[in-house]
Amino acid sequence: MSRPNSQDRNLRERADKVIPGGMFGHQSTRLLPDDYPQFFSRAKGARLWDADGNELLDFMCAYGPNLMGYADDAIDNAYVTRMRQGDTMTGPTGLIVDLAEQMTALVTHADWAIFCKNGGDATQIALMIARAHTGRNTVILARGAYHGAAPWCATRPVGVTPGEKANQVFCDYNDIASLEAAAAQAGDDLAAIFAAPMKHDTFTDQALPDPAYARRARDLCDAAGALLVVDDVRAGLRIARDCSWSTVGVQPDLSSWGKCFANGHPISALLGSEVARRAAGRIFTTGSFWYQAAPMAAALETLRRVRETDYLEHIEGLGERLRRGLAERAAAAGLGLRQTGPVTMPLFLFEDDPDLRQGFFWSSEMLRRGVYVHPWHNMFLCAAMTTGDIDQALDAAEGSFKALRGQLGSLGPVEKLSFLTA
Repeated sequence: MSRPNSQDRNLRERADKVIPGGMFGHQSTRLLPDDYPQFFSRAKGARLWDADGNELLDFMCAYGPNLMGYADDAIDNAYVTRMRQGDTMTGPTGLIVDLAEQMTALVTHADWAIFCKNGGDATQIALMIARAHTGRNTVILARGAYHGAAPWCATRPVGVTPGEKANQVFCDYNDIASLEAAAAQAGDDLAAIFAAPMKHDTFTDQALPDPAYARRARDLCDAAGALLVVDDVRAGLRIARDCSWSTVGVQPDLSSWGKCFANGHPISALLGSEVARRAAGRIFTTGSFWYQAAPMAAALETLRRVRETDYLEHIEGLGERLRRGLAERAAAAGLGLRQTGPVTMPLFLFEDDPDLRQGFFWSSEMLRRGVYVHPWHNMFLCAAMTTGDIDQALDAAEGSFKALRGQLGSLGPVEKLSFLTA
């Protein structure tokens, strides 16, 4: 799609001169197929238009923030109306209280809320509160889990000191023995267990939480006087209208939220139980734009939709339709397609594809047919999608599976992902 002399190509060339690496962070396309567009011009509902005007049915939803649909009229009108009255001011508006009341009413374990901007902000605050509450340092994390890009949880070591990664013990997700061993290693210094709502690591199959594993994490925290933190930034409101671990009957002390509860407007939250209230009041955390009123207005309208519509059941139904249809079409083409994770947040990987050469080829074929999927990151469905959109995706998948089948013997390695088999 990125043709020579295209707008996307021209923007990339300009970006290389003024942005390190041409683009930074998770929205860089350096680890995607070469034909994936880097720049976009607009979005509406479930669709994106790239910088060259190509229309794409989008299964990434901006990496999660798009829950109700891009450029949703009611949500954006709430944002714009509030912005015109005053947005970033010397202090917050009463909307901060309204929003805290509504989020604590929605999430079972929550008695209070702190609002910030990114999921990484919320997980950082959770870490500070856990250490303030316990007077201890050590936290348990699952290997491969993503909790943000701050130095303490950054996935790459470049620019991070050993001290910033100190006081961490790792376990394997859903492995109770590994979790217990990590708790034993932490000993009397355990401040918190950080838990992903599910295993949504990149490049590997997703896994829903084992209820026994979740209960054991809760028990270990209770026995040690430590705090249990569920990082719901990615999965919040896509698995339940509550903290995601409510589906396995486990309530955390703290949960971090972001991405979609304001339908893409910039706001995140840390929600906490009464047990952590005093520690939350003792730490100092703030940000110049954390008190913006307009994103809070957008969040209140989004939460109204969460409470009053069947948005979740709708995207679950679409996800089931997509999963069944892909399984049928992949089998008909004689291909092994693994679909893991909840149907609202699917991941597609191919059997016998250790360096993702099949996944890269298939994803590019989907893009050529007007559907944006990701070859190694979990995807998202949004409430603006329709059965017609799913059927469009299935038609594109059928053609893409056939194209892949015809090229299986001649696919070359994906050099940019050579670290997967190194």
